Amino acid sequence: MVLDTISRIIKHQLPAYLKRLPLPETIGGFARLTVSEWLRLLPLLGILALLGYLTIRPFLPKKKKQKDSLINLKIQKENPKVVNEIDIEDLNSANVCYCRCWRSKTFPVCDKSHLRHNELTGDNVGPLILKKKIL
Repeated sequence: MVLDTISRIIKHQLPAYLKRLPLPETIGGFARLTVSEWLRLLPLLGILALLGYLTIRPFLPKKKKQKDSLINLKIQKENPKVVNEIDIEDLNSANVCYCRCWRSKTFPVCDKSHLRHNELTGDNVGPLILKKKIL
């Protein structure tokens, strides 16, 4: 039943459709087509465009996965959650900056890698700054 329908479409209806299409003899003839003639050509042009795209698609450059959408790319990836605890009393200096962009080579201490990360991604992340009150 299904194969009979497909066979009828390919053998009878498709050739009849193609014979009725207003295909001009020259390229310049396309400029003289009316709106209704263009509308009759649209299904064929759409199918040809789709087939052309499917033909060249394997040769198009692949979209790279945006690695910068992940914040933490390599720090303690084996842990389900990265947590660092630091007692404020143990701070040796008055100010300490901790990384929040996960790009620091000295993680958890900030090395200003967030500046490059922000420039590349348009993000606005900055460090966590802990200040020790001096009494």
